[in-house]
Parts: sequence; structure tokens; C-alpha cells
Amino acid sequence: MKKERTNPVRAAGVLLMTETLPQKFLLMRHKDRWDLPKGHCDGNETYLETAHREMEEETGIPASTCRFEADFQFDIQYEVTYKKSPGQVFQKKIRYFLAWIPNEVKIEVTEHEGYQWTPWQPPHQIQIQTIDPLLASVEAFLKDRPNDAHDRTPI
Repeated sequence: MKKERTNPVRAAGVLLMTETLPQKFLLMRHKDRWDLPKGHCDGNETYLETAHREMEEETGIPASTCRFEADFQFDIQYEVTYKKSPGQVFQKKIRYFLAWIPNEVKIEVTEHEGYQWTPWQPPHQIQIQTIDPLLASVEAFLKDRPNDAHDRTPI
């Protein structure tokens, strides 16, 4: 019988989009799937601190060169299992942030097999459990923004 963990595993990630047209967003290639730059929170690290750290570690892009959208975050929670804890099911909570970079850049791949700047052409069908709901939320958010939204104060 599987055991349930009471405290969720906390993680944070970034949907990194280009500001120049046509807009694109960054996907990182794992052996068996596409994903976004993300990872587990270390100790008392905030979600935003984790997102900054993970983006820098996984892409080589300093968070200071990006503009994080102050008015957007997306939370999702689901069950996961880990090989190092057989027989246990964990609740994983991920908070995603939206960040802007002027244009696509070459990524320093450190933890993945590759990367791709993907055209922003919703609706997307990349990963039904986590990425697709995030992208749908970003699409709705962007539709509601005024034309001068890029001038908003970043976080």
C-alpha cells in the first residue's frame, strides 16, 4: 500500500517568453519529454527565488536580464513518485512565473538534452498535466493585458 506524504514537495519554474515578434517560449528537452526550467525549492527559499535560481542553473540566463511579470503566477498540484522513495506518493506543488527576455538566446544546456524556442501559437499541446494548463492560463492573461503592458513594473 502506498503512503501519502503530508507536506507537499515545493517547486517553481519559469515560462520564458521573447518580447520580440513573433513571440516564442523556451522548452527544455528531457530524455522522454519537454518541460520548462524548474526545480525543487531549497529549504526556506521562496518560490520566486527558486524560479530565478533554477532558470539560471538550467539555461545560463541570469534572472537579472529578464523581466518577471508581477501580475502573473500559476499554481498546480499533482501526485508524483520518486525512485529514491519506493512505495510513497508525494503531493507536488509547482508555482510558475512568466518572464520576458528581449529575444531568443542560445541556451547553455546543463541539465537537459536540448532546448527549443517554440512559437507562441495557442492552443498548445505539449504536456497535458502541467504545461498545457499553464499555457492556457498565460494565453488568457495576455488577452486581458492592455497594449502598454510591457511597461508594467516587474517583480
